[in-house]
Amino acid sequence: MSFNVLVMVHSPDADSEMHRSFIDTGKFKLWSVVVRDQAEALDVAKRLVEEKQIDSILLCPGFSHQDVAEILTAFDGQVGVSVARGDGLSNKIAAQARARAYGGG
Repeated sequence: MSFNVLVMVHSPDADSEMHRSFIDTGKFKLWSVVVRDQAEALDVAKRLVEEKQIDSILLCPGFSHQDVAEILTAFDGQVGVSVARGDGLSNKIAAQARARAYGGG
């Protein structure tokens, strides 16, 4: 048995079939996938939860509260869903970096 985790992050130029990685220590398995948008995030999450028996999903700060709720609802409490958010200053720094990288600032 292993603890299976999916990490998802947003990037508007992502190709979720190409921009992914996998780590397996034996007891811990980690999939990371970069997705374009919420629709793709839901599709990837549903597929990997079914295929890889994902126990927990960790989302980047780019996921809105509504996005997180939608993903949580999709699994009806059967999969843990968390968001990697920092304190106020850390969130501001990350938001500015995303805006710079994705063309908004």
